[in-house]
Amino acid sequence: MNKITRCAIGAAALYLGSAEPSLGATNCNLANGVKHVFHLTFDNVHLRRDMPNVPSDLEQIPSLLDFLQDSGVILNNHHTPLISHTADDIITAVTGVYGARHGQPVANTYGQFDSKNPDFVHNVSSFTYWTTKTPNGTPAMIDEKGKNAPAPWVVYTRAGCDVGAFSVNTQVLENTGLDGAAIFGGTSAAPNFPTQATDDAQFFALPGKDKGGNFINDQGLAVPDADFLGIAIHCAQGSALCSAKNGGAPDLLPDEPGGYNGFNALFGNVLVAPAINPGHTLQVTINTEDVNDIVTPVTITRPYVNDVFGNPITDDFGTPGFPTGFDPAPEQSLGYVEQLYEAGVQIVYLYIEDAHDRHSKVPFASDLAFGPGEAGYVKQLQDFEKAFHQFFADLDDPNSRLHKAGVTRQNTLFIVTTDENDHFAGSRQPQAACDGVNTPCTYAHVGEIDADLGRILATETGNTTPFFLHFDDAPNVYIHGNPGRTSPVARQFARDLAKLTTTSLITGNTDMLTKHLADPVEEDFLHMVTSDPARTPNITDFGNDDYFFEAFGDTTPCNQPDGGFVCFVENNGFAWNHGDFQKQITHNWAAVVGPGVQPDRDGTDVFTDHTDLRPTLLSLLGLGDDYDHDGRAIFEIMRRDAIPHEIREHLDTAERMAHLLKAINAPLGPLGVRTLEMSTTALASNDTNDATYNRIENELLDVTKRRNAIASQMLLMLEDSTFDGKAFNEAKAQGLINAAEGLLDEALGTGDARE
Repeated sequence: MNKITRCAIGAAALYLGSAEPSLGATNCNLANGVKHVFHLTFDNVHLRRDMPNVPSDLEQIPSLLDFLQDSGVILNNHHTPLISHTADDIITAVTGVYGARHGQPVANTYGQFDSKNPDFVHNVSSFTYWTTKTPNGTPAMIDEKGKNAPAPWVVYTRAGCDVGAFSVNTQVLENTGLDGAAIFGGTSAAPNFPTQATDDAQFFALPGKDKGGNFINDQGLAVPDADFLGIAIHCAQGSALCSAKNGGAPDLLPDEPGGYNGFNALFGNVLVAPAINPGHTLQVTINTEDVNDIVTPVTITRPYVNDVFGNPITDDFGTPGFPTGFDPAPEQSLGYVEQLYEAGVQIVYLYIEDAHDRHSKVPFASDLAFGPGEAGYVKQLQDFEKAFHQFFADLDDPNSRLHKAGVTRQNTLFIVTTDENDHFAGSRQPQAACDGVNTPCTYAHVGEIDADLGRILATETGNTTPFFLHFDDAPNVYIHGNPGRTSPVARQFARDLAKLTTTSLITGNTDMLTKHLADPVEEDFLHMVTSDPARTPNITDFGNDDYFFEAFGDTTPCNQPDGGFVCFVENNGFAWNHGDFQKQITHNWAAVVGPGVQPDRDGTDVFTDHTDLRPTLLSLLGLGDDYDHDGRAIFEIMRRDAIPHEIREHLDTAERMAHLLKAINAPLGPLGVRTLEMSTTALASNDTNDATYNRIENELLDVTKRRNAIASQMLLMLEDSTFDGKAFNEAKAQGLINAAEGLLDEALGTGDARE
């Protein structure tokens, strides 16, 4: 049973004192007149329309869209990495490297073969703090050398800037167990919470069920999450924000190139809010229960920060702190960002929820997904618009605290993107003519088709090989024992995946369940193989994007009852699939606005992906990482005087080389698209001595080797001239251009798709 109540005093803020926020770092000097950075990642907010007559998500947020179009450049031909999931996409965008070099190419969870027993596969979350370890003891964020990958905030704090993060993966605590212990000490079962979080140890240890098996203590168990998850400030040396008085703790990065000592950080609302919004607290009374359902009220006092409308930011139960479930509404993320800016934080990273899932902030509310133009979807986008309208009004109002803190449109560099796009798994057309805004849409089918891959394989092919599956519409297969790619068991598994079909519950058509296949050879080309071999999938099955594939170790044939479960079922709680390769999912967007950017209302069609955002941002800021990126600065959107001198003197050649770099190196570039087609043919083949498979795999190994040789030299030239002031060698660049064109011509059979 649930006995959750909140004391009446919790409904009103107690304003204690009139102290001003602490001052942040004061030695933050950035190029091109930039004083602040705003780096926003949306969850699946769409630039393009999902139904022809229904305005897109951004069209329904005109305050934001007009700002991006009028003041900056929208990257219309922008792409995700693979796998195209939230964790991988965010980390790639904020670091500028693909998953092979940050450790999370498979997300939002991934398999890891146990270091002692390869018949056991750990299910590891990609949502974790930067320094947390995997079950095998390797860094979750692992670079190509097997070390903890360089952290994305270091370049700023070394330059004297404070960095705030709100709901941004790996820069904040994602759980109070493993992450809490990694930061505060103790164990994942009993972290040593700071003294500022009174009673958190008590809440953390509450039982989740009573003796009758009923769920209890939902609000109490959520208190440590509200206190510590989702919010952090990584401070420059000497910044008052992260002082010991404010609860600052050493910002430990033991593998950081060049060392990282003398830097502090604040983690969680319970520490950040008093530092940036001192004197503002709420009292909340929580009825805790023991296993015998005996209730004990506990009253706590917690600091808070307001959203853009002046309301305290709380979790779904009304406890001040980080919103429940890492799905913050726009007014919450933007409100916290405003307060960070007002306290003197110069760099902010933030994340905002999607608009197509049902986001009630009431506990246990309906979670049915929406189709394009449904009334609830449109209403949520109206709420997005209100929040952004208020945020820009605060930026422009000379009497606002934000404006008085020196934050304006003119001195802020904005990077805005979405983690990935989506495919709507539902009816192909609405039930009647509609536009969503004036006439709501309805659909006969809204929801992905959940498919039990183990049972389907057993039914259609007789294959009952034990395996672990990363659930997804592009599932990753970890075969027990971790057999080599050429082993009979791995080869037969891939062949059988390629055969699977079913009659669609949405359209009634016959669907091929597998669209493309990759084993470690193609996964390596796609930058999906890390320095930790235990997390490399045996097979990645890029599936039909109407489906979400699961496996539970069950091989009961689909035509036999199995406890009421079926092999295929529509799931109306999820209707927007991603992770896969399809253009609708991977062709997303980004925008850059601010000093050094040449506005262009029409945007640009230059091919870019998430790895290009980091070098573009740092080039405009006059900063440089202590590692090389996998992407390149997007010179095409910069004012000429903001382009690094060494590039500017050879701009045509540098841009041509950059275009070809993306063509051969990006997973969704023309060469990546072609190699995935080749890989699929190879893995599905079944001829004498596996001749087709061996021939194509050898071709892929050769293409990857040649690609790596060309791309690494291109990247080194671009990095050296963009960030290190080294002369651009025109002749060498032309040689690399010729080599890339030759590789593309051989692989594609034509030069038409080079860019």
